[in-house]
Amino acid sequence: MPAEHQDHGHGQGQAQPPQWRGRRRFRTCRGRRQQADPPRRHRPGRHRRRCAGDAPPPERPALATSTGVAWDAEVAVVGAGAAGLTLAHRLAALPSPPRVLLVGAPDGPLRAPERTWCWWEEPGGEFDGALAARWSRVRVHGADGRPLDRELAPFVYKMLRSRDFEHWMAARLDAAPSVRRVEAVVDEVRDDAGGALVRGACAGGRPVIWRARWAFDSRPAAALPPARTTLLQHFRGWFVRCDAPALDPAVAELMDFRTPQPRRGLSFGYVLPLSDREALVEYTEFSPAVLEDAAYDAALRHYTGAVLRLPPFRVLSTEQGVIPMTDGRFPRRAGAAVFRIGTAGGATRPATGYTFAAVRRQSHAVAAAFAAGRRPVPPAPYPARALAMDAAMLRALDTGRVAGAYVFTGLF
Repeated sequence: MPAEHQDHGHGQGQAQPPQWRGRRRFRTCRGRRQQADPPRRHRPGRHRRRCAGDAPPPERPALATSTGVAWDAEVAVVGAGAAGLTLAHRLAALPSPPRVLLVGAPDGPLRAPERTWCWWEEPGGEFDGALAARWSRVRVHGADGRPLDRELAPFVYKMLRSRDFEHWMAARLDAAPSVRRVEAVVDEVRDDAGGALVRGACAGGRPVIWRARWAFDSRPAAALPPARTTLLQHFRGWFVRCDAPALDPAVAELMDFRTPQPRRGLSFGYVLPLSDREALVEYTEFSPAVLEDAAYDAALRHYTGAVLRLPPFRVLSTEQGVIPMTDGRFPRRAGAAVFRIGTAGGATRPATGYTFAAVRRQSHAVAAAFAAGRRPVPPAPYPARALAMDAAMLRALDTGRVAGAYVFTGLF
């Protein structure tokens, strides 16, 4: 059952394999491409260091080690998306925080696109002040057109834009003396001399190498792990503004199955109203292959016109992405001192694509391990039983043994 959108945006912002691009509510970190907003070249108040061009901040002395190798930090976090920022923030909040080097991608095509994350939790959460919207009621439309409304109490469905999340994090990390932020394109993260080595190049092309006792890598894997079943959750969304009131801002439409269903998998509409005139409206499929952009736009025109019957509207911006839905297992270790986090570490829920909540759980656990002096291995993001159930669901959807629209409607 859906619980939060996608990330991928949890990676460094490196270019992702086609099957990984994007991310959504059924994902918690799914990368959404904001086409209408101009690229941001500089964020006021964000402490960053370009390896070339900008004057670097004062360097702190390297840490001495028992192996004789000087570490630049106790912890290197590669990737400044959801997973990397959350882990750096958790470590910085410890009573005795380790020195953290946070390596993000430079401005440009390698940086993750604008995206949206959704999840549900009780009111009063950590990010409530940065939310774009929240809803206490959700709705599902079955394939027969029947609406099912549900109250979420004591929970609330929350929507957070990645730019607001990044600003929230920047304000706290900039004030944390234990965190140093740099920008580089990372090519390699591996074990080295009792610790970890991070190798890459700055925006100007100058090679850089950093060493740390531990490294946490959130870059997307080059390929998906071996699996029995792999589907793709692919989508395109429009942020729309209607000429007249037409939306109920008190209810989020999680799944609307009044869309034409594909031969394999399922499709549905998704509506997050921001007011009675504005909303994020998406068309989503769980199926083996992505569509052409024109096919997504045709599906959205049909959904907004024939199904939602919206009055005339303007498309303010769009976002688009793809999330793998697989029963393959993502390794959380890449070496004795190198760990994978975010989607690369299995934080994306196979049957839904949600990631954000698992990223937060893993970051809490890693920080707790540091505080207790234990080896900071990220825990499994989901119980084995949940993964087994997800694998059965994916197999049933892929083989056509169940009608996805009726199964998901029945969950509500």
